[in-house]
Amino acid sequence: MSAAAQDPVVPAVGGVTSRVAVGTRAGLRLLAWAPAVLVPLVFLGFFFAWPAATLVARGFVGEDGALDTGAFHEVFTRARTWRIIGLTLGMAAAATTVSVLLGVPGAHVLYRCRFPGRSVARAAVAVPFVLPTVVVGVAFRSLLVPGGWLEDLHLDGTVWAVLAAMVFFNYSLVVRGVGSVWSRLDPRMVQAARALGATPTRAFLTVTLPALLPAIASAASVVFLFCATAFGIVLILGGVELATIESEIYLLTTAYLDLRGAAVLSVVQVLVIAAALWAAGQARRRSERALALRSDAVEHPLGAADAPAAALTALVVFGLLAAPLAQLLWRSFHRKGQFTLANWAGLADAHLSRAIRVSALEAAWNSMVVATQAAAIALIVGTLVALVVTRPTRTPRARRALAVLDSVFMLPLGVSAVTVGFGFLITLNAPPLDMRGSALLVPVAQAVVAVPLVVRMVAPVLRAIDPRQREAAATLGAGPLRVIATIDGAHLVRAGAVAIGFAFATSLGEFGATSFLSRPDAPTLPVMIYRLVSRPDAAEQGVAVAASVLLALIAATLMVLVEKGRPSTAGEFQ
Repeated sequence: MSAAAQDPVVPAVGGVTSRVAVGTRAGLRLLAWAPAVLVPLVFLGFFFAWPAATLVARGFVGEDGALDTGAFHEVFTRARTWRIIGLTLGMAAAATTVSVLLGVPGAHVLYRCRFPGRSVARAAVAVPFVLPTVVVGVAFRSLLVPGGWLEDLHLDGTVWAVLAAMVFFNYSLVVRGVGSVWSRLDPRMVQAARALGATPTRAFLTVTLPALLPAIASAASVVFLFCATAFGIVLILGGVELATIESEIYLLTTAYLDLRGAAVLSVVQVLVIAAALWAAGQARRRSERALALRSDAVEHPLGAADAPAAALTALVVFGLLAAPLAQLLWRSFHRKGQFTLANWAGLADAHLSRAIRVSALEAAWNSMVVATQAAAIALIVGTLVALVVTRPTRTPRARRALAVLDSVFMLPLGVSAVTVGFGFLITLNAPPLDMRGSALLVPVAQAVVAVPLVVRMVAPVLRAIDPRQREAAATLGAGPLRVIATIDGAHLVRAGAVAIGFAFATSLGEFGATSFLSRPDAPTLPVMIYRLVSRPDAAEQGVAVAASVLLALIAATLMVLVEKGRPSTAGEFQ
């Protein structure tokens, strides 16, 4: 007979010992994960929460440190402020509406119809979204200024030019977001409606459109967000006269040194973005509840019934998307109407203009170095966050804690890049963290913008891993780090490669935060393009156009490689 059977105390002691051992293992696991939680939290606290809080406080606190809301009264009694807010919301709403009206037919043609060259057309539609906003602004300006193919329309410096550029930039978001849902809708409801006598138009309005509305609303919310925070496009095409909240913050800071006024507008900007993100989240949740999508795409050959949508899509692709890029390339080889290679040769000239101190090629190298540093920082921080928030949990409290942590690291998406740069400018300029002379100032600011994108790319891949694989490895004695290395590692390598490529491309074209922080002797290429294109001299503008083509080629090539390597389980930006 065993000792346990002889003495009832023995099993009780064994149970306590077992519970103590389980508690010890749980404590060790928490201790092992502590650095993965603390490092991202410290990064977010120092480089996002602190600058953002300081920026908001600047609007409520006077120079003597006391509460003072006078800046709000001063800013909101200016007629220009209300005009800027109205212009921001009006242009964003108009561009969103046009993007949806043009994008829904495009989604039908490119995602539900089969025809030769469809993959090429899809790639062409996706290119504008990956272009830096500065390049988009220069491309449309090249089209509309004297000597451009559309100079007779006299649209340079008008609201219509800004709206066209916004639609150009966001058209692919609607096409991709709506098309991916539309192609997987169950066609049997439409077939039933047609069998009951409904015309194709009635079947679309009563069956298909209601099913697509959540996807359309989600895409429209994101487009509105991008349009309301557009910076490079508005600054180049609209200037001071068509300033939006975003560009007005930049002008108040750099041209008028009105930091409190800029802080007040930053608070307004945050509220606008928060409302747009809330609407996007509501639409996304509604979409997830309402639709049961097929795993395979439902497609049909392009037919006569698709002709109107196909004609409109062709007009958009060749007229709105291809024309500005073609004009940009054409102008890079012309100066004052004459063919020349001088614009490209000028890329190596460091003495081309008084507005610059280095050549465009040196600025391109600066951009590559800064983007590499920013992507590395974003990959480390974002991967740690993704590893933590995707850990399987057994209690509701732990699930809620991880959900809160996930949401906290999405906060930079809710604050514009201009606000991030402005926050750095007024915060990281004195002890305990004075980074004014640090070469890492710009990479860190760009990494703050890129971290949420890395989390969105990596986390879905980790969530797709069967948790039983991790449990089996742990049962066999593997520790947390060994489980990550053996189970998560292979998936992390590919998802991480895609994420770092995406973060690199985003940082390469980043202009909002960098325009505040880059040093005159070490500008990035987008900053240099803006400085050159703002000058009246033909040589300066010609080199700016050539530099825009160079930046567009680098960004587009990189994104093509990223798309080719994207895992099927990788997250989407929307």
